[in-house]
Amino acid sequence: MMSEEIIACEECDLLQLGAPPAAGHALRCRRCRAELRRGRSNGPEYALAFTCASVVLLVISNLFPIVGLSLNGHVVQTTLAGSVSMLYSHGSWPLALLVGLTTIVTPVLQTLAMLWLLLPLHFGRLPWRAAEGFRLFQLARPWGMTEVLILGLLVALVKLAHIAKVVPGTALWSFIALMLLLAAAAATFDPHEVWARITAAHGARVFRLPPIRWRRHALTASAYGLVLCEECGLLLRPASGGKPVCPRCKAPLHRRKPASLSRTWAYLLAAMVLYVPANVLPVMDTSSLFGTQKDTIMSGVVYLWVSGSWPLAVLVFIASIVVPMLKIVGLAYLAGSTQLRSRWLPGQRTRIYRVIELIGRWSMLDIYVITMLVALVQFQALATIKAGPAAIAFGAVVVLTLLAAMAFDPRLMWDALESGRGHAE
Repeated sequence: MMSEEIIACEECDLLQLGAPPAAGHALRCRRCRAELRRGRSNGPEYALAFTCASVVLLVISNLFPIVGLSLNGHVVQTTLAGSVSMLYSHGSWPLALLVGLTTIVTPVLQTLAMLWLLLPLHFGRLPWRAAEGFRLFQLARPWGMTEVLILGLLVALVKLAHIAKVVPGTALWSFIALMLLLAAAAATFDPHEVWARITAAHGARVFRLPPIRWRRHALTASAYGLVLCEECGLLLRPASGGKPVCPRCKAPLHRRKPASLSRTWAYLLAAMVLYVPANVLPVMDTSSLFGTQKDTIMSGVVYLWVSGSWPLAVLVFIASIVVPMLKIVGLAYLAGSTQLRSRWLPGQRTRIYRVIELIGRWSMLDIYVITMLVALVQFQALATIKAGPAAIAFGAVVVLTLLAAMAFDPRLMWDALESGRGHAE
């Protein structure tokens, strides 16, 4: 019989008992339905295999041309790093930094972090400084956007097909395979299971909760003086005095994210201010024999629609206009209702938060489209494309809304419910 363990939900802080789920099944919070654990069979072994294959594809994807453009015998090819370099040389260094970090640096860091942890375990050894490896993985994972890059490449290829002959490069196919492998590696990499293996196989210290005296009206970990480590997921009662630190990964412990609402509002207000120039100013400047044309995000959507690529037009419209607006409105609603200590429908508000987290990265679509167009349409006297001022503003909106979602603590929505329950007693 599987032993039960005490689990605190990361999204509503509900304290509950749960047995390890069977392979292919998930254990969900009985209050907010968040996934607590997922049963996997040989998860670390599969994750290591996917990660090793990803290393090979990362090398191919970053060394070989991703796409080429042929016009009147003149061929322009670019690698992903070359596209970033082109943005930088045109003066759009903030955009170059953003694209480089999300498409080159973070996938490499995520892959290295998984290798760092999984490879020693496979050979029966303890990972060196495992806590730092986990921290690197958690830091890189939200910012790796290979799947959005692939979709951006597809939109760019449709636009480029109207200018010249498109020549897909080796790295394009490599990136498609890499997208699938990175997703599979992240899905099979379970930090909870890896920590359990480190503890069980290598005699690491086992951190156990002291006996809990269950109380009828105390439902959350916080009500029992327990804290869930945001870095490694360890549930513990921190020692009194000084700044509490997780004994397993040495990360600072907080009952809730520090200054969560203040930071969320700060990022949101900045995103609101930049959302206007991001949609009004030109996102792309095109120079050709016929003159100069300045395109906004909306005019790019119209171009795709008129040229017959209406599915891509709808996709770009949703990703570049609707999604950022919904993220700003949704996060403002969550932060405002939480600040007012609203007890109205916390379950539904938690689901809104999950949707915002899920769709946040897809707003980067237009940034990757611009990157490819700038890198490839460089035919000097015939046609050249440069990133407009709106591209930097739009990139800042995407980053700020992502940071706002990360700063917001969904457990605060449930705290109002708990305080109300306490007063009712």
